[in-house]
Amino acid sequence: MASATARDDLDLLIDAVREAGALAMRHFRTDVKTWTKGEDDPVTEADIAVNKLLFKRLRGAQPTYGWLSEETEDNAERLDCKRLWIVDPIDGTRAFIEGRAEFTIAAAMVDEGRPRAAAVFNPATDELFDAIEGGGARLNGEAISVSARDTFDDAHILASSRTVLRAIQRMADKPVTYDIVNSIAFRISLVAAGRFDATFSLGAKSDWDLAAADLIVQEAGGRLSDVEGGAFTYNSRRARHPSVLAAGPAMHEALRDVIAAIDW
Repeated sequence: MASATARDDLDLLIDAVREAGALAMRHFRTDVKTWTKGEDDPVTEADIAVNKLLFKRLRGAQPTYGWLSEETEDNAERLDCKRLWIVDPIDGTRAFIEGRAEFTIAAAMVDEGRPRAAAVFNPATDELFDAIEGGGARLNGEAISVSARDTFDDAHILASSRTVLRAIQRMADKPVTYDIVNSIAFRISLVAAGRFDATFSLGAKSDWDLAAADLIVQEAGGRLSDVEGGAFTYNSRRARHPSVLAAGPAMHEALRDVIAAIDW
């Protein structure tokens, strides 16, 4: 059963991501200031503003929790924290910049390496996914569950454009349909809601990409792992994961087999 602490934290997360979503929407489809960090990683003034808001709301309410966010310089002190907030202020920044309604604010409370309360909010579509460990997952307050499809044949897959190019086009047996969505947290949450049968990515992901959506899809009856089936532990020193695959239990195994059979 969910703990009282996790329930309080979930209420806080829901309020915080809704407030953050309203802030993001004030910048959406405007001439937002944009720059690049690293080689090819866009960031906007909206990412920074949302990050500051979430830090104030979440750390302000729980100052003893650690903090890990895409838009905050990492600090090894988090490794000593039993509980911490893991946040992606805007997951799907490219979509945000291009004015596509495919971005989310994703935040989770992680306790001893696993998410215990989580929220993923797409403010452009007003879709709020939330979950608490042992308490199920919801979309706008209504319970959700993953698809019951048990084979790859006729599956409806969500992917990024890179995944489509590198994997789906190389599959001997292709899914009936696939759609491209930029935000990995949104893709996993849509799988949790049963709108799509699976999503996967062969590119490395960070804790903030996955932690919130991980709990949501698991509480919706699905599985989240790397493409080899390994589960994720969060708040490690590197906080990176080699790949990701989300689906219902039977579909998860079927898609793993398909990916393993690809001649790279």
